[in-house]
Amino acid sequence: MANNNLQSIKARFGIVGSSPALDASLETATRVAPTDLSVLITGESGVGKEAFSKIIHSLSARKHNEFIAVNCGAIPEGTINSELFGHEKGSFTGAAGERKGYFETVNGGTIFLDEIGEMPNDTQAYLLRVLESGEFIRVGASKSQKTDVRVIAATNVNLEDAVRKGKFREDLFYRLNTVPIRVPSLKERPEDITLLFRRFAGDFAEKYRMQAIRLDERAELVLENYTWPGNIRELKNVAEQLSVLSEERLITAEALQRTMPQLFNRHLPVPSNGNGFSGKNGGEFQERELLYKVLFDMKNDLNELKSMFFKLVESNNLRMPELGNFRQLSPGFSSASDSAFEESGYNQDSSPRFHPFENERVKPIIIDPGNNSNNFDDSEEEDAPLTMDEIEKEAIKKTLAKYKGRRKEAADELHISERTLYRKIKQYDL
Repeated sequence: MANNNLQSIKARFGIVGSSPALDASLETATRVAPTDLSVLITGESGVGKEAFSKIIHSLSARKHNEFIAVNCGAIPEGTINSELFGHEKGSFTGAAGERKGYFETVNGGTIFLDEIGEMPNDTQAYLLRVLESGEFIRVGASKSQKTDVRVIAATNVNLEDAVRKGKFREDLFYRLNTVPIRVPSLKERPEDITLLFRRFAGDFAEKYRMQAIRLDERAELVLENYTWPGNIRELKNVAEQLSVLSEERLITAEALQRTMPQLFNRHLPVPSNGNGFSGKNGGEFQERELLYKVLFDMKNDLNELKSMFFKLVESNNLRMPELGNFRQLSPGFSSASDSAFEESGYNQDSSPRFHPFENERVKPIIIDPGNNSNNFDDSEEEDAPLTMDEIEKEAIKKTLAKYKGRRKEAADELHISERTLYRKIKQYDL
């Protein structure tokens, strides 16, 4: 029943997505909506915090009264008190008459204060009084007035850090944070990216009266692996640009690279202490990050193997073909381990770049130390290179064995979620 209720709310308010984090935030919003409790909505810029405030208002007893959204960061510091609480005639230069503020005009309704972290300190004191007693004073007045307004605040900054730095009142923070709701970023819900893109593509096709664009599998992979710093707002812009600028209605990964190369800027974490990855936000990493971790470990093993091999050749006085012949007879061997990682964009010393449609393989080299012709023994069969699935399966198998089947520890070691690990165990029949 709860799931049906969430689906009806998503359909009513145009919410697209099925990620558990999004569902949890929506469920909290629906539970707190019928009350008059203050709500603090947090999340990165562009995740849709204002949409959550409208959901709370529409599901509350105040739904028939006025709702107003105020961007605290867009109002100059000298006029924000007048905007919110009003002013008397002559209270300051330019005040030719009295003016009602939002807390007076929206009496009985809901005020959404976006970017609450940008509110000046003196305005914070006025707001705290409204939240505690329902009273406010117009600028230049001496008499207080009563108001019945529900306050929903939102911020994309860490207010706890602002409190520690003295930039935000601690008492106001706890008064606003009665019910916290965190809206997940787009990179935390990659399973929703393709769904959102299809919705936006359909909307723009209807708006511009054209056929809707579609993504092929590799193009979908590019979008799912992009970090989306602008979140849903950025994804919507990308869908609109592609709808208008693309001649073909089927968007391929190559077409994306030509028209929007920024989508290939990857910010994969790099090894920090040998035990794992240290990401920018310390979150869970997806399957592709796991594969790059395995490849990085393989590169180190390959370098050690090459070092041992050349020491063995030297200590046993074996003959080696000239390096030029090496490269001529097996072009794929030349700087194999380094070039493979350069092609994939994974590098120890630089920010990696991601090319999902690169698929080159390195051919193994077989050397006959007793053959003076510097040719390779054609009688030896070339071992087939491991596939990515085999690499991933082996990594999961070894990690499960290391932790004696304890999935939580294994998932932490592999830097994936338990849910992903469980799916992989079923996929590989481990």
